[in-house]
Amino acid sequence: MSRGYGGPGVRRPDTRTDAVRRHDPRWRDFTSDNCSGAHPEVLAALSLANGGHQNAYGKDDYTAHLDALFRRHFGPRAQVFPVFNGTGANVIALQAVTDRRGAVVCADQAHLNEDEGGAPERVAGLKLLSVPCTHGRLDPRAVRSAVETRGDVQRAQPQVVSLTQATELGTCYRPDEIRALSAYAHAQGLALHMDGARLANAAAFLGVPLRTCTTDAGVDILSFGGTKNGLLFGECVVVLDPSRVSGTPYLRKQSLQLASKMRFLSAQFEALLAGDLWWRNASRANAMAARLGQCLARIDGVVVTRPVEANAVFVKLPHDVIGRLRETYTFYPNDEESGEVRLMCSFDTTESDVERFGTATAQEMTRR
Repeated sequence: MSRGYGGPGVRRPDTRTDAVRRHDPRWRDFTSDNCSGAHPEVLAALSLANGGHQNAYGKDDYTAHLDALFRRHFGPRAQVFPVFNGTGANVIALQAVTDRRGAVVCADQAHLNEDEGGAPERVAGLKLLSVPCTHGRLDPRAVRSAVETRGDVQRAQPQVVSLTQATELGTCYRPDEIRALSAYAHAQGLALHMDGARLANAAAFLGVPLRTCTTDAGVDILSFGGTKNGLLFGECVVVLDPSRVSGTPYLRKQSLQLASKMRFLSAQFEALLAGDLWWRNASRANAMAARLGQCLARIDGVVVTRPVEANAVFVKLPHDVIGRLRETYTFYPNDEESGEVRLMCSFDTTESDVERFGTATAQEMTRR
C-alpha cells in the first residue's frame, strides 16, 4: 500500500491560485536587505519540505538534522533553535545568559538599542547599557566604563556583552577584536553574545569560516541571521558554550518564537548551510556594496563616510539631491541633519542596479 503524499487515491492539490502579483519584480530597493525576495534554492528547499505530515514544534525530520549541520560550521557543542525573527532571537539569547538583575552592555548604535522597539527591556526585562564606540565596534575599554558600575545596588548589573557582526554601520570585527572582547568579558564573569544578523556578510568579507569569528573567538551564544541572506523568513539562536547558557527551549516558547510547522524554518537553513549558498549570497551582496561605494566615491561632492566592509554603504549627499533621488529610489537616512544616508545591497543586487543608481546620483549632483 502506498504511503504518504501523492499515493493511489490521494489527489494532488491544484497548484493554481487566486492570488495575484502586486509588485514589479524588476524593482530594486536600497533601503534594506530585508526588501529582497527569497533565493530560488531556498524556495526549492521549501517545496521539498512541503507535502505529507511531519511532527510539529520541532520534532520533524528537518529540524532533527539541524544540530549536526550547524556543528559543521560552529563546532561540536553547537545547539540550534530556529525562531521567526532577529529581535526574537536576540531576546531569547540574552535571557539565556542573564538573570532578573541582568543588564546588557552594547554599542550605542546596536540594533538592540535603536531598532527593536525596546523589546529586550520590555519583554526580557533587561536594562541596556549602551556605550559610544567607533564605527559601531565595541572594545574592552568601552565595555569597562559600563562594567565598573557593578556592585552598586542603585544600578542594573552587567551580565553580558552584546556585539553586532557586521555592525549597524557596515563594519566588521576582526577575529582578534572579538577574542579581546571575549577575554575581557569572561574575566569579568560576563557572557558574550553576538547579534549575527549579517554574520555571513562579515565572514565573507574577512574570508574566514563562520566559527572563526564566533566559537573560536569565544562567543557564548549567537543570533544567526538568515532573512537578510536569502531566506524567506527565519533566524536561529545558536548556543556555542552550553556551560554558560540555560533554559533556551523554554525561553523560546515563552517568547512566542516556537514555530508549530518548524520544518519550514529548518529546511531553509539546510539550503543555506549544507553547501555554500550562505557564502555566495553574502559575497554577492558585499561585492555590490563595494562596487556602489567605489562608484559614488568618484562623484564630486559625494562623501563615503564609513568603511565599506559588508553590504552597507554610508554616504553624505546634499539634501536637495537626496530629495530628488527619493522620487525614484528608496533608502534609509542615517543622519538627517548631516545628509548621511545608508544604502543596502542584497544577494540579488546586480551590477546594473548599482550603475543606474550611480548614474542617477551623478546626474542629480550636476543639477545643483
